[in-house]
Amino acid sequence: MSHGGDSVRTQVAIIGAGPSGLLLSQLLSRAGIDSVVLERESREHVQARIRAGLLEWTTVELLQEAGVSERMMRAGLVHEGFDVAFANGRHRIDLKALTGKSMLVYGQNELQKDLAQARSAESGAVLWQVRDVALHDCESQAPRVSFMHSGARLELRCDFVAGCDGSHGVSRAVILREKVAHYERVYPFGWLGLLADVPPLHEELVYANHERGFALCSLRSRDRSRFYLQCSLEDKVEDWPDDRFWDELRLRMPERYAARLVTGPSLEKSIVPLRSLVTEPMQFGRLFLVGDAAHIVPPTGAKGLNLAAADVRILSRGLIGFYRTRSTTLLEEYSARALSRVWKATRFSWWFTLLMHRFSTDPFARRMQAAELEYLASSAAASRALAENYVGLSFD
Repeated sequence: MSHGGDSVRTQVAIIGAGPSGLLLSQLLSRAGIDSVVLERESREHVQARIRAGLLEWTTVELLQEAGVSERMMRAGLVHEGFDVAFANGRHRIDLKALTGKSMLVYGQNELQKDLAQARSAESGAVLWQVRDVALHDCESQAPRVSFMHSGARLELRCDFVAGCDGSHGVSRAVILREKVAHYERVYPFGWLGLLADVPPLHEELVYANHERGFALCSLRSRDRSRFYLQCSLEDKVEDWPDDRFWDELRLRMPERYAARLVTGPSLEKSIVPLRSLVTEPMQFGRLFLVGDAAHIVPPTGAKGLNLAAADVRILSRGLIGFYRTRSTTLLEEYSARALSRVWKATRFSWWFTLLMHRFSTDPFARRMQAAELEYLASSAAASRALAENYVGLSFD
């Protein structure tokens, strides 16, 4: 990064210092490519966000490539299967046996800390608490980003801009409406999540389909767990004191699990609405949308963070190729290659959401769910298809 008065020069401007923005910056740095990450929130605020914690192995390998995996591999929990509970029984999806692949349980906030620590080694690589970020000339060969930082108005001149600032960020907003197509499905319920310092219900995740609604028992570590209940969009967190949450979770779990549930005071509770959203294309001139800035999936299939990492993988390869050979081929293919993966993951997340949640009181719909769950439990092919999508499809 070079300075010229109020103007700063870098090769890649990255908007957003969540995991995808920091991971992209770290990968570029290891390839000798300069970048500056702009984040409107403080480092502490971003690290405190409670998010997903289930990593596909391709994501793990990308973090290893970035040199930020030491603590993750030491503290993360290898996840070789999960249970699908229904009709007071359960069916285990053996990921390792069906696909040869595993997952890794490691909280996103812990991953965020690792990435922020790695990037802090380079002075000025990440600017926190910036204001009034605006993108300019992204369809030219000389994009600019203007912003306020520490009371000064600055301009970042760059070759490319990576929009890693989520679905409400400035990167997405700058694109003209007539140049983009949005595909969206809003689901008629939300997830009420509770985090507690209690041992996991089970050594693996448990997804439950119940007539009262979906439930999920997940984990962050051996002594911290995350639980979810399907709830009404009209519900508020205040409607759900801890005792009510635990009682409802017991009702939705098979008896073998309900009996062993360890409860405790909540560290955090929140309600999130569920939706599927895909934006096409994901590239506009020299602006590239990454992660939630381009697509959102319901959390049922644990694809959000992993899709963002896949975007970073594809984009980083393109940028590294450009600076090494001046070839734009991989950059020009970014949107098509990323969207191919995005749509497959969107389909899986939509299907798994339909399978596990109660959408209505329609008895026909409930019977269709029951039939599909019974088929899943009796068919090795059906279990393999679920496992293959869950662990993440291979890259082309």
